Amino acid sequence: MIGRLRGLLAWKRPPYLLIDAHGVGYELEASLTTFQTLPEVGAEVVLFTHLAVREDAHTLYGFASTDERALFRNLIKATGIGPRLALLILSGMSVELFARCVREGDALSLTRLPGIGKKTAERLIIEMRDRIGELALNPMAVTATGGRVPRAETSPVEDAISALVALGYKLPEASRMVQAVEADGLSSETIIRQALQASVRR
Repeated sequence: MIGRLRGLLAWKRPPYLLIDAHGVGYELEASLTTFQTLPEVGAEVVLFTHLAVREDAHTLYGFASTDERALFRNLIKATGIGPRLALLILSGMSVELFARCVREGDALSLTRLPGIGKKTAERLIIEMRDRIGELALNPMAVTATGGRVPRAETSPVEDAISALVALGYKLPEASRMVQAVEADGLSSETIIRQALQASVRR
């Protein structure tokens, strides 16, 4: 099992990123919470990882902290929660806030997350209550140093729409969400986070 990865951040476009570790390129998927911690392309990065093995694919997921990885691993054990929905949950809510919602039985806040209905929220609270205690809630810092490598120029708005589609939104919905954000001068990660937060508030 690959548990930790250190190398140069060669490419990033939410939810995907590529780490060059000694000449081997590892493609990972990560939440927007982790993307917010990433350095510039070309810098060194350290991520904790989880390898999901299926018959048709081996997918590597990256996390900025051990707490985020622990929550991801517990979420995908819950009924009806796959890796993609787990990433959406981690993108829309911090580990600390999710834990508080579970402890307090706050299903309403959970239903504001994309893809989480009332029944799913109530089931999550029941299934996750005992598992939340396993989280240390003490995120470990990610180190980042190093040089730069070339990256193809793309529009942050286009990157944001592509990322939302990759996270499971339909293209028209993703476009509407991004267009509702004042995107001038913002990074794609910030646009995506604001679009998700706006959808939660609606």
